[in-house]
Amino acid sequence: MITVIIGLLAAGFSLWWEEQREVPQEAEPVQALVAENTAETIGESEIVRAAESVAYELAQVAAERPEQVIEHVGYTVSYNPEWRVPNWVAYELTDFESGGDEKRSNHFLPDPLVEGDPVVTADYKNSGYDRGHMAPAADMKWSEQAMRESFYMTNMCPQLHNLNAGDWKSLEDLGREWARKYGNVYIACGPIVEEGFSTIGTMRKIAIPSAFYKVFLRQQGDGWTSIGFVMPNEAGTKPLMTYMMPVNEIEARTNIDFFYLLPDEVEEEVEARCEPSEWALRRR
Repeated sequence: MITVIIGLLAAGFSLWWEEQREVPQEAEPVQALVAENTAETIGESEIVRAAESVAYELAQVAAERPEQVIEHVGYTVSYNPEWRVPNWVAYELTDFESGGDEKRSNHFLPDPLVEGDPVVTADYKNSGYDRGHMAPAADMKWSEQAMRESFYMTNMCPQLHNLNAGDWKSLEDLGREWARKYGNVYIACGPIVEEGFSTIGTMRKIAIPSAFYKVFLRQQGDGWTSIGFVMPNEAGTKPLMTYMMPVNEIEARTNIDFFYLLPDEVEEEVEARCEPSEWALRRR
């Protein structure tokens, strides 16, 4: 009798278990599905936009200038293996990229793509100079990888702290303001290294720039507008307009051709003009 009862109970449990397995999972809320699909669509559209856009920010150095061009997620660098600093660093900064929640990395790393002997953070030890970002970390908060790669040593130059944390930072902040105001800006920046330059480092000699440049380009209606800045690598605080100059003057000083993907006649006209009113630039 007990055996029969146990058998009936086992059969009943087996039938109940099969019914439970057939019950469908609770559907995911419609709002969650919409949000997920929207996020995926935004991501895909950003990828398509990036793939189809022209990299107007890129520059060209003179043929005799040593360089290794390296592409990272957030910027492209023309690295000079003799100076051990970049010739130029260039990137497009969009309204979307000017924000973000990614925390500052602060892990300075040798660039794994550098050919030969890469600069390491210890090369700056006791030099009296900051490891000054060219493409700023604050412009890379939109991506963990972009943030991490912004701390590669190919993106660094020996920069006096007063400049790095002062007027240079103010210019970086202004670049983000412009990206938000105008939707996007094309940026190229880097060091100015004079003949007979001094160096830091013992294992690897790193050129100390005499100054730094930063040039901006954006669309304005059916045309283009540009503006440039040159800051001496020295202490001091001045209004940003003090450092302003046309891009073609910076080209002459650096022997670098900026925004060369513009049609030649457009490039020539745009780079010769420097109108602070076109950038809503005030004395600051």
